[in-house]
Amino acid sequence: MSPAALSRRSLLLGGVTAAGLMGTRARAAAPAPLAQPPSVVSNPPRQWGPQAPAPYLPDPDIIALDPSFSNLVYGNANIRLAWRGGDWLEGPAWSTQGRFLLLSDTIRAQQYRYLWETGTVSVFRASSYNSNGNTFDAEGRLISCEHGMRRVVRWEHDGSCSVLADRYQGAPLNSPNDVVVHPDGGIWFTDPGYGDTIVEGHPDAPGGRANRMGRERWTEDGEVVAQFAGHARQDDHVFRIDPHTGELRAVLTQQQLAGPNGLCFSPDGTILYVISSGAGPGQDGPGGDQRIHAYDLKDGDVRNGRVFADMMLDGHQLGPDGMRADIFGNLWCGAGGPLGLCGVVVYSPAGRMIGRLRLPRGVSNLTFGGPKRDTLFMCAADALFTLVVNTQGAGLS
Repeated sequence: MSPAALSRRSLLLGGVTAAGLMGTRARAAAPAPLAQPPSVVSNPPRQWGPQAPAPYLPDPDIIALDPSFSNLVYGNANIRLAWRGGDWLEGPAWSTQGRFLLLSDTIRAQQYRYLWETGTVSVFRASSYNSNGNTFDAEGRLISCEHGMRRVVRWEHDGSCSVLADRYQGAPLNSPNDVVVHPDGGIWFTDPGYGDTIVEGHPDAPGGRANRMGRERWTEDGEVVAQFAGHARQDDHVFRIDPHTGELRAVLTQQQLAGPNGLCFSPDGTILYVISSGAGPGQDGPGGDQRIHAYDLKDGDVRNGRVFADMMLDGHQLGPDGMRADIFGNLWCGAGGPLGLCGVVVYSPAGRMIGRLRLPRGVSNLTFGGPKRDTLFMCAADALFTLVVNTQGAGLS
């Protein structure tokens, strides 16, 4: 199978079974011990959770591939399992004003809040319409991508909800995936068709990419499902919402970049990075090329597109999903792949892989947070991992 044909979700889940992480999900705030054996990626095998023995220092799963990476990590910090719960965690975003981390559960269609002071997790929004990517703008307002309602929304300070985008050229969007705010206030988001599945949003219509045989019912009772299920409405796009007029404009088409997924900006806002992911769950046919692409920005337009990183490690094609930049311009990217290779990979501004964090499962999305923005939060299926680093996140979230 070619790398382009691999499913993004299968790559992210590549190490789960072998790592013995398929035990009963923990619904309580406190993390539950993982099934044995907990991991085979460290020697001796690593255990996770509050009852695990004290981990070794320096952490054997923090791997420097270049001497420069040692300046970005803190030698006395360990990768930590902070919480297990939910089904599929995505869209971590740090609220500076609230001092909490917001998380999406795309399968349960809920949002969670991780409190910095206590490390406890509670339901933040009981019905989020299969939200995925989240970010906070400069005013502290939450912006969310909703698969189920095919829209991007902003939650105002008075509790009201503003719809920022739900249609393009007269047709509904697909399933907005990831969202970031540029320093100029422009809101950028990706709109692949990954929400056209039973699990993550709205079942695809008969004959669609995720329901070619037409056996999945997409007209079940319920106003939201009946209204929003069906074929993907658009080609895949990367969109920009103008901060002054609210105009929605496509800056990249499916022909220019297939399968757009995670995106972020360089610290100075002059470069846009976009991940091209593989086909979504249940979707037949080719997806993106599973690479990170870079574009120069000028006045809200993209130019000089090029491959920034091929996401190859030890001869294996990793599956990138979400990423964030630190203040030095390094890219921290969540990746799925074979057990022992999956986790987080870090690239220098020149596109050289300089280090990685080895986890027992692939990481879908990540962000920097904490009062100093020096804690890396990593979403990996139903688990949230953290690591204190010697750098800080760039941008708003």
